[in-house]
Amino acid sequence: MSQEFDRRSIPPAAQEGLWHAPDGHPVRRIDWPVPSGEAKGSLLFLPGRGDFYEKYLETLDHWHGLGWRVTAVDWRGQAGSGRLGLDAVTGHIDDFATWTEDLAALWKDWKGETPGPHVLAAHSMGGHLSLRATAERAVDPDALLLSAPMLGFTASVLPDAVMHAAARVMKALGDPRRPAWKWSEKPGQPPEARVHLLTHDRERYADELWWREARPELVMGPGSWGWVERAYASMRGLFAPGLLEGVWQPVLILATDNDKLVGFKAIERAAARLPDVRLIDFGKRAHHEILREEDGVRGEALAAADAFLAQVAGG
Repeated sequence: MSQEFDRRSIPPAAQEGLWHAPDGHPVRRIDWPVPSGEAKGSLLFLPGRGDFYEKYLETLDHWHGLGWRVTAVDWRGQAGSGRLGLDAVTGHIDDFATWTEDLAALWKDWKGETPGPHVLAAHSMGGHLSLRATAERAVDPDALLLSAPMLGFTASVLPDAVMHAAARVMKALGDPRRPAWKWSEKPGQPPEARVHLLTHDRERYADELWWREARPELVMGPGSWGWVERAYASMRGLFAPGLLEGVWQPVLILATDNDKLVGFKAIERAAARLPDVRLIDFGKRAHHEILREEDGVRGEALAAADAFLAQVAGG
């Protein structure tokens, strides 16, 4: 484990707390304050499906060390922000609009209490929701920094319209909150092959498992059939004519065509339509969690992200 940063403890500079959505639902957050007048800007980070902010402490603390006022939150219904499904481990949502509405309300509150410029950074499902909320004008960041955004599924062997129709049928065949795929032969434990989907760095992967043990409320397994069907609906909706073309903000996308979870071709299609975008493909050197990869790849990704943030800050 890195001697420079303890990935298995909350940094002394960070403060954990709660934000309450307009309907009163508690959403877990963590903040790295910066003394008034000293911040380069503010960055809000949103994790992926089944994620929790502890996985990204190393990166978030890095950006704080560069002078950014940093906040990260868990999505409603996962990690430390409660559950919406039948059990404690299946991730469910009634509609992705619930999440974009949460983000819009959080953004309004957070932007009002933090110095600009304001950057929205996100991973995977968080990247999808951040891009959607921006395209729909629900939020107005000065820039978007996206890691492996979930704009399509690698598992979609047929056209998305066909896959969506199949998911719609499966959702209707039973309780939409039931899990859509098997989790593991060992109840409560992630599949052993999961590491090969996420990162080449076994120490950083072990950090995630450590946090799951230390904070059992963070554990999440499969998504529900309701989640799968709504994911297809939301991803397809994002590619509606003219929507992505209206995103005026500069966008940096860190991705890999080696991703076994989100579809890289969908990311390329989105990048081709965004007016101001840079897409970096890390190829076979990276799995899905680029910001939690081995030091060489992660260092390149951070260098690109840091240069992007410096431009946003005017430096």
